[in-house]
Amino acid sequence: MSWAGAVPALVGAAVVAALTLHGHVNATRWLRRTPTLATVDEPVSVLLPLRDEAGRLTPCLRSLLAQRGVPALEIVLLDDGSTDGTADVVRTVAAGDPRLRLLTGAPPPPGWLGKPYACQQLAEAASADSTALVFVDADVVLSPYAVASAVAALRTARATLLTPYPRIVTGSIGERLVQPLLQWTWLTFLPLRAMERSPRPSLAAAGGQFLVLDRAGYQWAGGHAAVRDRILEDVELARAVKRANGRIALADGSDLADCRMYGSWAEVRDGYTKSLWASFGSPVGATAVVALLLLLYTVPPLLAVGAAVAGAVPLAVAASIAYLLGVAGRLVSARASGGRRWPDVLAHPLSVALLGWLTLRSYHLRRRRRLFWRGRPVL
Repeated sequence: MSWAGAVPALVGAAVVAALTLHGHVNATRWLRRTPTLATVDEPVSVLLPLRDEAGRLTPCLRSLLAQRGVPALEIVLLDDGSTDGTADVVRTVAAGDPRLRLLTGAPPPPGWLGKPYACQQLAEAASADSTALVFVDADVVLSPYAVASAVAALRTARATLLTPYPRIVTGSIGERLVQPLLQWTWLTFLPLRAMERSPRPSLAAAGGQFLVLDRAGYQWAGGHAAVRDRILEDVELARAVKRANGRIALADGSDLADCRMYGSWAEVRDGYTKSLWASFGSPVGATAVVALLLLLYTVPPLLAVGAAVAGAVPLAVAASIAYLLGVAGRLVSARASGGRRWPDVLAHPLSVALLGWLTLRSYHLRRRRRLFWRGRPVL
């Protein structure tokens, strides 16, 4: 076989090379860095929604109570209908700390999903003096100066909303395959500089695990009431901020926070299934995006092996180059976000294939109205 027959594979390799280079530029030039020992003078409210988090809340809560660099700090927690003793864990760990308040949440009214309503109640309950709101999930463990550093980064960026993306911690094989795709996707495909500068709401990204907002800008954007029925309430909140003429930003928060979003493959599967349909929009768009990802990242190693067996050396070389370039892109995102590198990056084609399957499952269960999360229907 001549090199002419390897042209399609070489074109694919060129596309992957361009995407990998884009991810490298994002990671080394445009991704904001957060300070690690900052202090702030303004009053700050840390807001934590809780629903059946008794098994993993303690490390998060202890890290919140250990915060430094924010003299005027309050911590407001909302128990959103937990049935596993979450409130008892809060009372035991907090031990009467005056900075902490525990609220009992009301059930979401018609038209509201659970988490947006919990966050809205928390924002309304925050001290009137607080000028910055920090939303944190129960699976996040913060470093001692994380809140102060994140608020300082928000002010330095002159943004209304800032996501200091935490370091994603993984345990099971399923987590290690799928979770790193979170950072890889936005570093590879999202133009970070343009996202910050552009007023277009469609060009937005955010992560609800650790989210920092200017309170006035949050209220001007409509708060969580503006995203009351949205599965991806964090991204939609960023879009609402842009529609209100606010600015958003992403930052590397891997030195500030760790987050293990899911504790098993079953949780990964169900967590992504509930939301992937909302990430892609229409089934047609999702099909096109997933097909392209599979073509660029999953097909090359299969093609390389097949071509090598058939003796088509030029095609095997071209497909191998495409595969290695894809691995390089995954390595770039792992280095930039504090994620696992070897040997996990070598399994990138399998990760993309799993993403495709999870997307298919998400649309399938949505069509059958069988999407649930934490005991509540998603739709």
